[in-house]
Amino acid sequence: MRVEEVTGPREAYLPLLMLADEGEAAVRKYLHDGRLFAAKSGNEIQGAALYVPIDGVTVELKNIALYEKARGIGTGRALIEVGISRYTEMGFRRMIVGTANSSIGNFAFYQKCGFRMCGIRKDFFLSYPEPIWENGIQALDMVMFERELDKPGLKEE
Repeated sequence: MRVEEVTGPREAYLPLLMLADEGEAAVRKYLHDGRLFAAKSGNEIQGAALYVPIDGVTVELKNIALYEKARGIGTGRALIEVGISRYTEMGFRRMIVGTANSSIGNFAFYQKCGFRMCGIRKDFFLSYPEPIWENGIQALDMVMFERELDKPGLKEE
């Protein structure tokens, strides 16, 4: 598997990115922002991560999505490692990422990647056109995680 930056049109990545963010309108708002990286096996796309700078020191992992067959085999970690490496090289010092209060698996994943909880954006998902349910829990709040980029943080499973 390799991770490369997407330099061409991004529309083809919309269905993939919607696996991680169910609001098409929300994804379209940031689809063309920042830098998009794709994980590929041969010519087949396995997943993608979109990073958007917030300011001169903070970058947000706005979306990371993997096809089912690419989960649990290091694809997500590889996409995060590339983002951390590239944005550290550019002088960024902090990366943030948010996930729904109902996305329990994501809580573990981000912490294994060195992120720590740093805040809650209450009622974030109430603006979505349809309610989102995962693990029998309604997505209401965005739980924010952060990672300092100058410190090691990726953990072995």
